[in-house]
Amino acid sequence: MKVSKATLDDIGRLQQFRRDAATWLADRGSDQWSTPYPEDLLRASIEAGDVFLFYEADGAPVATVTLDTQADPILWRSTEVQEPALYVHKLTLANPGSGSGLGSQILDWCGDRAAKAGARWLRLDAWTTNTDLHAYYRSQGFSYLRTIHDEQAYRSGWVAQRPAAFHDVGFEGPEA
Repeated sequence: MKVSKATLDDIGRLQQFRRDAATWLADRGSDQWSTPYPEDLLRASIEAGDVFLFYEADGAPVATVTLDTQADPILWRSTEVQEPALYVHKLTLANPGSGSGLGSQILDWCGDRAAKAGARWLRLDAWTTNTDLHAYYRSQGFSYLRTIHDEQAYRSGWVAQRPAAFHDVGFEGPEA
């Protein structure tokens, strides 16, 4: 598996990942990601160097994640924001629910980057009503902190964290 930073040329692919994931979620009764992610925000994340693509050996992109230091003040308390952390956003697989273990590997890769950056925590938020996703994150070592019911949280107010930790997941590339 190779890792690289996304470029502006990848916007179409990233939007397609999200549409495909939204369809997969809708088939399971979830309205998560049912609205398009604003392109200007996606562009800003790419330009900041925070969006990553993961590729199979044949060169086909199979997943994406955004990893940054952006703590949403609606979700994270001021005392938490003071702690060094990296935040996982928009983790999306081209083939969601396949049981491949890729999501787990990407979370470990994120945790490794967080540890190497000196962060104490790897944090994320999840769609408030997606209890299957909450269970998945718990199975990946994340501890549930709270659920924020605020319109500004865009229905993604379930927040969790796990300690940043070093992992060698065997990814290759300049961003691995």
